[in-house]
Amino acid sequence: MQIALTGKLAKALGVKPPATDENINPLFTWTANWTKVWENRRTEDLLVLVNNATRFTVAVYEVKRKDLKKLEEKIQNAIRNTLLAYNLNTEMVDVYLEFSGEIEYTKNSSRHASAWVSKAGLECSFYIGREYNGIDKMYSDIVGVASNYRIVDCSNSKSDGFYPYKAMIKAMEDLTGKQPYKSRVFELRITLDLEVYTAERRILVPANMSFENMHKIMQYIFDWKNYHLYDFAVYNQETGDREFCLVASEDDLQYDDSAVVMKDYVLSDIFPESKDVVYTYDFGDNWKHDIELVQVIEEYDGELPYLLEAKGQTPPEDVGGVGGFVEFRKIMMDKEHPDYQSVKEWSRYWTLELSEWKSRPNVINIW
Repeated sequence: MQIALTGKLAKALGVKPPATDENINPLFTWTANWTKVWENRRTEDLLVLVNNATRFTVAVYEVKRKDLKKLEEKIQNAIRNTLLAYNLNTEMVDVYLEFSGEIEYTKNSSRHASAWVSKAGLECSFYIGREYNGIDKMYSDIVGVASNYRIVDCSNSKSDGFYPYKAMIKAMEDLTGKQPYKSRVFELRITLDLEVYTAERRILVPANMSFENMHKIMQYIFDWKNYHLYDFAVYNQETGDREFCLVASEDDLQYDDSAVVMKDYVLSDIFPESKDVVYTYDFGDNWKHDIELVQVIEEYDGELPYLLEAKGQTPPEDVGGVGGFVEFRKIMMDKEHPDYQSVKEWSRYWTLELSEWKSRPNVINIW
């Protein structure tokens, strides 16, 4: 694997790399830079790599100067973990990395690659600012995932554009001969009882998906804004007593000291032993989503997570729970109601019916 270093990164590593070997398959070559995310901080903290064949981005945050001693290990792990974040076939990823070989540093001399890695760094900085602002000493080697969902190379013609993650997956499939997707999958049916109707979603998710990502999916498919606390709970079907509860962080234990932090838990820790889980969002409005296991698919060969079906519009944030939503909806259905105009302005773009584009089957992008 050939890593072309920018001048800044080469200087930080204390190396004088040779020129790039143009005979190497560009799928095995990357351009790397070390840059800052925050303008008000003195040191660089973001490592960015862009694949020279596919524009696929891999990024690691935080990488301080002391961390550069183990840079090769970090790069290998980051490439692997970023690829697996797309729920790819592990065999395909491992074969690609095996074909790539050991890391060798070279000097970056491509103006195009410099521009690509700079643009990728900016996109990753926006993502970090949105997701991790204010978190000290955090570390993630998959912060590049979101960048690869953005179309590139479309400045001259829209038809020339492509998505880096799709280009990378196709190139790896052609190289290795392995199928790109091969996962154990749970089909889940999720219902939110709104009294006047039930909002329902059916989805496919990897069995080994974290509950942190399951929370992101719930926010996405029910159009929540991630403003409030939440938990996942398992209840005894006979007694109705809560048997197990997962919360997002240590701070949340102050509200429920019998709960467990979800950090190391994945869906297969609960399913299929339990058939139902309740996801509660916003402990004030108390939105309870019943998550039911429909079936287990042992080998699924499609992109994940995936929305199979969506029925029923979801409430706007902070509407006041089910009771508040029923009253809100009643007003929205009556343009002659004295509160209609103010309620409509408050709810902004909310509509009575679920739009067609939100109900059609589609890949769920949680990044």
